[in-house]
Amino acid sequence: MTALLVASLALAVSVSPSRAVLPDEMLRDERLEARARALGQELRCVVCQNQSIDDSNAPLAHDLRVLLRDRLQAGDSDRQAVDFLVARYGNFVLLKPPLQWNTIPLWIGPLLALLSAIVVFGRYVRRASANAAAPETERTAPLSADELEAIEAILDRRSLS
Repeated sequence: MTALLVASLALAVSVSPSRAVLPDEMLRDERLEARARALGQELRCVVCQNQSIDDSNAPLAHDLRVLLRDRLQAGDSDRQAVDFLVARYGNFVLLKPPLQWNTIPLWIGPLLALLSAIVVFGRYVRRASANAAAPETERTAPLSADELEAIEAILDRRSLS
């Protein structure tokens, strides 16, 4: 029973999201730290790309966490702190970038890829069904006289051996 409990605990710890915020990064003011944590979940680690800065162990993520906390301690609002990081790293630092003219490919790209896949799959299915519906004589050209003679010669040689 103890082994099952230990295995369950180990599984729960390995599946739960890890937080990379180090104790020396944490702010003494609990409200500022809570704000920093909430903002850190919205900001992308520009090295890891699909992790928030709070989830990443990358050195750059550490620097971003420290910079964010410095801005909050300096009295910046949440928006001002995020805008500072966006001005420095671009919209790429946001896990949910805003819809702007330069981020339209990010928003529409997956939809275009899906539509393209649907069109290609539709054409494939249409061709496959057209080939399956066509009689055998329409799908293959009849053999020429030379080809028939070559086949007969091969068959004659096989029957002799």
